[in-house]
Amino acid sequence: MLRITAPWVIPVDGAAISEGAILVDTQGRIAAVGPDIAVPRPPDAEQQHMADAAIIPGLVNTHAHLELTGFAGQADAPEFWNWIKQIIALKAGRTPEEFFLAAQRGIRQSWAAGVTTICDMGNTGSVIAALDDLGASGVAHHEVFDLHQGDARDTMKRFSRELDDLARHATGRVTIGVSPHAPYTVSGPVYRATAELARAHGVPIAVHIAEPADETALLRDFTGSFADFLKSRGVAPITAAPISPVAWLEHHDVLSPRTICAHAIHTDAADATLLARHGAAIAHCPRSNRHHHHADAPIARYADTGLRIGLGTDSEASVAPLDLLAEARIARTLTGWNAAETLRALTLGGAEALNLAAATGSLSRGKWADLAAIRVEATQTPEEAVLAGSPADVLATWLGGRRVH
Repeated sequence: MLRITAPWVIPVDGAAISEGAILVDTQGRIAAVGPDIAVPRPPDAEQQHMADAAIIPGLVNTHAHLELTGFAGQADAPEFWNWIKQIIALKAGRTPEEFFLAAQRGIRQSWAAGVTTICDMGNTGSVIAALDDLGASGVAHHEVFDLHQGDARDTMKRFSRELDDLARHATGRVTIGVSPHAPYTVSGPVYRATAELARAHGVPIAVHIAEPADETALLRDFTGSFADFLKSRGVAPITAAPISPVAWLEHHDVLSPRTICAHAIHTDAADATLLARHGAAIAHCPRSNRHHHHADAPIARYADTGLRIGLGTDSEASVAPLDLLAEARIARTLTGWNAAETLRALTLGGAEALNLAAATGSLSRGKWADLAAIRVEATQTPEEAVLAGSPADVLATWLGGRRVH
């Protein structure tokens, strides 16, 4: 057993506790949380005191690309499609072993930043293998593309074989998911087939949607950089009439309570209503949105519509270093959240977006002991002090009671 004490314990689903304590059982779950004087002191429990710190639930990163770890600063094209092509070229120069090692580094860096649960998207299979190898917690969504060419059946046969191979890593707290990448790389038939596969196997689905403005132009009137690329490959207009990216997903049965939509920048009120009707969730990545697209997602509208919202970092090839606390500070300015609401989005809100709130996201009895100790200043409220921090202020991280940083 493990008993941890600190000047502050912030359960997130309850008020902050001054001079608090957490008792972790032998299975790595929270057995008790409360004031130090009220939490049992088993004689065989390991005792740890985190001075000048607040203990919070481990952070939940709802959108990452950890296979791109190590590419920070190596792709700098200002136009998004050209940046993607730079990333493709960088990936072509890596071996499978190098991707695996990069994913491991990304997981360890996440732990060092207080993150205990990761929702990742990638096409190399390295992240789910690394999550499994390190005994981590996360959802690894395997990507599928067809660039609007070829036979969807052939694409799905190949994709299914890849999933079958990767499924052996979906053990412990590691989950496999699927990810039809984006409207500019995935045809309607492949979207529909991937959604059907996800439903048939009960796995989650993650998509990039309404991210660059040219994606909207592609589906509106077949113009912009993505349309130009597809035209160069002999692809005809992909829609019979203008449609929004979110409505495109609905048209192909992609939206559901197990769908998480990354970025979702270029949307309107009707799109938000569609997302809410289907119970989809949002992975909000404000730093990446601003870096690549010089735009903010309408996150306040999503919150007002009642959508589940988590925060994500995207890849370090987009914005480095990965820092969920920095993402949270921007999200707060866009939504008007108070400190407690912002901290909730970092933890329980992210867990809700991933349908993992029964197991993590708050310091509740019976949940996994996913914890982060963050250095705080005594002059601030504990929530404000946590939000003012950075990865350098993370003193320790526990995953299921196991200290991983």
